[in-house]
Amino acid sequence: MDIQASRPADPSFSEATRTFAKIGLLSFGGPAGQIALMHRILVDEKRWLDEPRFLHALNYCMLLPGPEAMQLATYAGWLLHGVRGGLVAGLLFVLPGAIVITLLSALYLAVGDVPLVQGLLFGLKAAVLAVVLEALIKVSKRALKDWTMVVLAAAAFIAIAFLKLPFPLIIAAAALIGVFLRKTNSRAGAKAKAAAADAHMQIEMPEWARPNWRRFLVTLAVWLAIWFVPLFALHATLGGANVFSAEASFFSTMATVTFGGAYAVLAYVAQQAVEVYGWLRPDEMLTGLGLAETTPGPLILVLVFVGFLGGARLSGLDALTGGVLGAAVTLWFTFVPCFLWIFVGAPYVETVRNVRWLASALSAVTAAVVGIIANLAVWFALHVLFAHVGEWPIGPFVLPAPDLTTVDLAAAAIAVAAGIALIRYHQNMIAVLVAAGLAGMIWTLS
Repeated sequence: MDIQASRPADPSFSEATRTFAKIGLLSFGGPAGQIALMHRILVDEKRWLDEPRFLHALNYCMLLPGPEAMQLATYAGWLLHGVRGGLVAGLLFVLPGAIVITLLSALYLAVGDVPLVQGLLFGLKAAVLAVVLEALIKVSKRALKDWTMVVLAAAAFIAIAFLKLPFPLIIAAAALIGVFLRKTNSRAGAKAKAAAADAHMQIEMPEWARPNWRRFLVTLAVWLAIWFVPLFALHATLGGANVFSAEASFFSTMATVTFGGAYAVLAYVAQQAVEVYGWLRPDEMLTGLGLAETTPGPLILVLVFVGFLGGARLSGLDALTGGVLGAAVTLWFTFVPCFLWIFVGAPYVETVRNVRWLASALSAVTAAVVGIIANLAVWFALHVLFAHVGEWPIGPFVLPAPDLTTVDLAAAAIAVAAGIALIRYHQNMIAVLVAAGLAGMIWTLS
């Protein structure tokens, strides 16, 4: 059977652009909903990609640091129209949400002290606790397949929550442990993988998607320059202590270690942005996450909120100019690496996919991510439910010590109600967040 004959011809560039613009504007609901939307449009409706190719692209993007849904859109656009197709698809997936969250950040900075706005954000922050818990449950079911993965998740939680070890160190240690604990697959599993690989290779690939060492080196050089020349320029002209230079360096690091998506890295980002750099307050990280949940695009766009506040407060410029520049710097250094991973690595996906030690390492990283998300849930809960949270050092451990007399029962009630709606009854996340925001406004004004 001719595989290519079972689907229509590749779309024109303008048609693909319109379709990816539609995907970008409708990409609410986190990565699961965004991936489902792309599958429905690209595979079921348009039939531009068949099921094996779509799943193959998804598997590769799941192995990468960064937002997998955005990288899947980039991969799909690249398959259809090469680098220009990937650029358009990726940018259209990110820019609508980036523009919205930048506007919301400016609005927050301007009117955040208005009681009505405070009430809205109060409700959103409480509901975000339920969103993070729901994400923890979903990731746990997928990642914790045996007791070794459970132990890794617990160890990662202890390392980041109580030992305050750096996030990149935990990820690197988990990868090394995964390599060490690698188990050989069964013969049947190996045969099934080989058969799947053979089936995939029967699909005719466009010329630009075939491995080529010259193209690899040129693409690598170009995207490394796009990434690092602005980084070095900022440091050279503004100095390393400048907020824009610090944001460029920090978010470049985040772009290389964000395995497991936004939730996995938010606790580390919050810790650094709040305690080390002073870009925002602990409760404001929850505000940003709530805003990012209600906008299209990848959840990692919450970092744009962080960068906006940092630039607005510490750049020495007027708040709006500094904030917009901070948002732009954050956006650039968060997403440029995503294009690098796709354009450089995609032609060699089959090789990467069949390296068993790498798959084992990434499975261990995914398990560690569960522990890191659990820490995120605990960190957020403490700062939403209690007005004051201290620390209690015990040897090498640092335990949180909330002041129980400062508990916020209204925030707890909203969080519990949102959790029941999301986890027990699987209600629409946007609807739950809107309801929580309204509840917060009513409580604040009453």
